Amino acid sequence: MRRRVEQGGDSAELIAMEMENDYGSISPDASVHRPDRNVFSDGLSRVDFVLVWEEPRSSQREESNCVSPTHKERRKVFLNKLRDSGLLQEQKEVLEAKTKITFVLLSAPWSVLCYYAEEISLRVPLQVVTTPITNWSAQVFSRLSLPNLLSHDVPNPPPDFYTCQFRNNKLQRFLGSNNKDTFFKTSQRHQVLYEILARTAYGSVKRGEVGIDRLITEQVFTAAYPLHEGGFRLPTPPVSPQTLVLREILYSYWATWSSWRHYQPLDHIREYFGEKIALYFAWLGFYTGWLLPASLVGTVVFLFGFWLMATDVPAKELCDSGNSFTMCPLCNICSLWNYSSICVTFKAGIMFDNGGTVFFSVFMSLWSVTFLEYWKRTCSVLSHRWDCSEFQDIEERPRPEFTAMAPMTMRNAVTGAEEPYFPQRKRLNRTMTGCMVIILMVIVVLMFLMAIILYRTIVTAIIYKSGSFLTGSMHRTQSKYEDMFILKVFVFQFVNFYSSPVYIAFFKGRFIGYPGNYKTLFGVRNEDCGAGGCLIELAQELLVIMVGKQLINNAQEFIWPKLRCWWQRRKSSHRPKEKGGDEEKTKVQEEEFFPWETDYQLLVCEGLFSEYLEMVIQFGFITIFVAACPLAPLFALINNWVEIRLDAQKFVTEYRRPVGERAQDIGIWFPILQVIAHVAVLSNAFLIAFTSSFLPRLYYVYTRDNTLTGFINFTLATSPRNYTQQHSPCRYRGFRDADGEYLPEYYHLLAIRLTFVIVFEHVVFSIGRLIDLMVPDVPEEVELKMKREHYMAKQALAENQSLGKTTIPGESPGSC
Repeated sequence: MRRRVEQGGDSAELIAMEMENDYGSISPDASVHRPDRNVFSDGLSRVDFVLVWEEPRSSQREESNCVSPTHKERRKVFLNKLRDSGLLQEQKEVLEAKTKITFVLLSAPWSVLCYYAEEISLRVPLQVVTTPITNWSAQVFSRLSLPNLLSHDVPNPPPDFYTCQFRNNKLQRFLGSNNKDTFFKTSQRHQVLYEILARTAYGSVKRGEVGIDRLITEQVFTAAYPLHEGGFRLPTPPVSPQTLVLREILYSYWATWSSWRHYQPLDHIREYFGEKIALYFAWLGFYTGWLLPASLVGTVVFLFGFWLMATDVPAKELCDSGNSFTMCPLCNICSLWNYSSICVTFKAGIMFDNGGTVFFSVFMSLWSVTFLEYWKRTCSVLSHRWDCSEFQDIEERPRPEFTAMAPMTMRNAVTGAEEPYFPQRKRLNRTMTGCMVIILMVIVVLMFLMAIILYRTIVTAIIYKSGSFLTGSMHRTQSKYEDMFILKVFVFQFVNFYSSPVYIAFFKGRFIGYPGNYKTLFGVRNEDCGAGGCLIELAQELLVIMVGKQLINNAQEFIWPKLRCWWQRRKSSHRPKEKGGDEEKTKVQEEEFFPWETDYQLLVCEGLFSEYLEMVIQFGFITIFVAACPLAPLFALINNWVEIRLDAQKFVTEYRRPVGERAQDIGIWFPILQVIAHVAVLSNAFLIAFTSSFLPRLYYVYTRDNTLTGFINFTLATSPRNYTQQHSPCRYRGFRDADGEYLPEYYHLLAIRLTFVIVFEHVVFSIGRLIDLMVPDVPEEVELKMKREHYMAKQALAENQSLGKTTIPGESPGSC
């Protein structure tokens, strides 16, 4: 109690400061008009975090049966240790029809903030950066003297600072240190509170009984979250944009559908949600912007195929052939069919299978390499601007779980600090165990894939006849822990998502044999490509994924969170009156919800894994199989325009506010994208060489007839003699003679195809490597800023100097 009195001056209201000393996420004028409601009952202590648990309402006699004694004891121990660590607490209770909800409001006093800010290496400002922030598209519009339709003025832009790591004994040398209320940003206060909650033990440390996350998993607490900064809807009557709080700015200038054509306010997003979420939206916006040229080129290639469909000689031959080409049955119980019956399908395939797709495959392979190179540049700019360029190497602290479970300590080779250490042998055992589980799961997926192939073959015949163990290894930092988890899960998801397109593109119809000698698998004839060929099937598969599946996913992302929010609000929409209750209780029940109650009704933010996974899988589809569907980038562009707004709305309006996490880049997703880009080069090379008809047409032009007259007959073989003795003569796709042996043309084409693959991948990889060498990872101006910041940090933390000013010997440096 005495500690709370001592911290009575630690007000949550923002004090007006001069612009150069304003280091907060909300404009100073906003607090004048609308006081902050995220405070304790004293109106001074700011609510930095909220813990929640629920208990069934019951009489005192039944309470012991309804409430777990273990949970009650663990809550008591945990809250007592939080109190011992210096956190202020205030408890609130809300009575509902069948549940009693208890909210524990937590606030960090100034001394606690200073101690943990130095402990977790928070960065604080030294000097305002006066260099204006621009991007390349704005510069292009400016040079062309064109109005920039993508730009819009977002109020209260967060200023950019030169920063360095916080030091308690150098407090007076930091910008804005004279105002304790705004010196640490709201997101930094949340980081401090979460660090305390994550490392506080409630039981045996050896058994890993540490941290709020495990308590929530064990249902000791039902939730733990920081509070949003007010509501998200604009106030009525309208007020000046400069008086809006940050959440209102994000909703009005970012999350609304009318903002689809504007730049994202990335600095505002970073200020409110932290660097990790801001980097996701920066990458998503960058990726969406780069899809624009890819979609334009893809559309032109598709229109070229549309024109070619009307002028293609083989297509005219096939459509006019009538009964000239009687084709062999596609399955054991299928009947003969005329090749001319697939006229429409054959023409549709020309839109996706033509010479333009070869050019587009090369273009997309180079596009993916260039996209990743320029994202590295953009990421380096953002990570420096957001003070994260040295986060993973120097500033990131060990995970609380790693600290608790590590059997020994070791000196960090970079920082020189003593840190917990896990022996390599024990870590290797855990890693191997997790990898074995992933391999087993992949094998299971492949087994099911084989079963699906057999199932499809059997069903086709019937129709014709009738009509976190994954992250077992101990990783020191949260970044490495998440990277390994993402990698292991992505390997599984990669096989799961891409198995069907890979099968259609490279395996279906390859090992079927010929009439009279068909290959079988477990006694069932291998599945052949459809009448129109495998490439048109692959195009249909991609169209279903890029249009149908993405449409369903977006509808689900739009509707499902709103339904869940509505249901949670409905459950808490009223507080029942107690029978025999006094008037004070009834009056409290009729009051509006407090901020911690309103935020408790929102959904839990489940992180960025599913968001990144969706986009990276999409990136794979538009690069690995782009030769089969030039329109894939266009559908991806449309989807991503919608995806940005849907994700923005979820984070601003439907999710509880996540703890702002720092991040240097997008993590292991970038190496995954690089691997996909390299796989895409090989995939498109083999797709054009072995699945497309481009090389057979080219071979026919140079060896037979440059007008492609007779090409259809060239690609068809006649059934062998031993087959025609028992069946009617028929034709099938292949280069075989009357005995079923390969013709010389087959081996000529095989050599051409292999040569094409080698030349294609060498040319693309060489140009990609050249682009990598030509585009520096870090722009020159960023390198200069980094050197300037290192110099200023060295001056600020020196004993006798502070940003060019000499301090008086013996003068107190100011402390917390």
